[in-house]
Amino acid sequence: MTTSTTRLLFACAFQALAATSVLANDSMATLGAGGLIFTRSEEITMAKEDLYISPEKVEVKYLYRNTTDKPVKTIVAFPMPKIGGPVEIMSAVPDEQSDNFMDFSVVQDGEEIEANLQQRVLVRGIDMTAEVEAQGVPLQPLSKETTEALKTLDPEIAKDWLAKGLIYDLNGGANNNGQPVTEYVPVWELESIFWWETTFPANADVEVEHRYKPSVGGSSGLVFAFDGKPSEAYPDYQKRYCVDQAFVDATTKLESKNKDPEVFYFEQWLSYILTTGNNWYGPIGDFHLTVDKLHPESLVSFCGDNVKKTGPTTFEMRAKDYYPMDDLNILLIVTNKVWMQDQQ
Repeated sequence: MTTSTTRLLFACAFQALAATSVLANDSMATLGAGGLIFTRSEEITMAKEDLYISPEKVEVKYLYRNTTDKPVKTIVAFPMPKIGGPVEIMSAVPDEQSDNFMDFSVVQDGEEIEANLQQRVLVRGIDMTAEVEAQGVPLQPLSKETTEALKTLDPEIAKDWLAKGLIYDLNGGANNNGQPVTEYVPVWELESIFWWETTFPANADVEVEHRYKPSVGGSSGLVFAFDGKPSEAYPDYQKRYCVDQAFVDATTKLESKNKDPEVFYFEQWLSYILTTGNNWYGPIGDFHLTVDKLHPESLVSFCGDNVKKTGPTTFEMRAKDYYPMDDLNILLIVTNKVWMQDQQ
């Protein structure tokens, strides 16, 4: 098998992770998710946050503290990133067939919480949930079930939905012997929020842990460097991932040491919305971040203060009285060989 054939097969497998067409550079955008949010209150502080993030999972452990002598009842929410939209947009969605497409779960003081799920269908920010529900069409725009349901849509309803931008005809009005041949796909955005009510007891700590599968975007090649030199995208990578010349050199060294024509390197991207921590009163008393690249041979770059390598694949950051001012963006350099092994 030639190197070009290997790259083509990998690119096809990489693209198959999404239901819609690819971006110009064979890439998938990452969907940024974050932590829990609730109505800002001067009574509740975040004493600790322990965040673990890898391409396989995100786990966040919190210790919240009610600093008053009365119980505080509130709604806590986990907003998942919006999915769907125009057909030319492709994002990495962990499970396209499920409403809980990031496999979100939450535990409070050792007991699993059955969170409510609120979903809204949006077109240019306009709520059209009721229209879709009235036709019995599932709200998940990426699922096969939704696409199948559109095949039975009443022609007049379909015409109305085309005009409103809810659906798109992939065949563009083509016909067969004078008969229209339609292939409708949903192009609405889906907004999904898990939420639940909870009570923080007076003068007490509450432990909350939630986990989910992250969206892992990426490109089938290297974007920030070419032939060992920074590319036009390099300044953006400096700002977003704190990439430096040493990282470019390390990537170049990896490529030069590789003697296997069937192995090549590409990028993976992860994002975590750290700034959701600002909705709790005051700073995070004790913040601990662990980034796990999973494979010793992979490279990783992200922005952080006093980051230390603590294991073959892990990097950690600790901070006291921490106020997150920016979100966390992680760049991984991995091989197609490792990626294919992870898919098995």
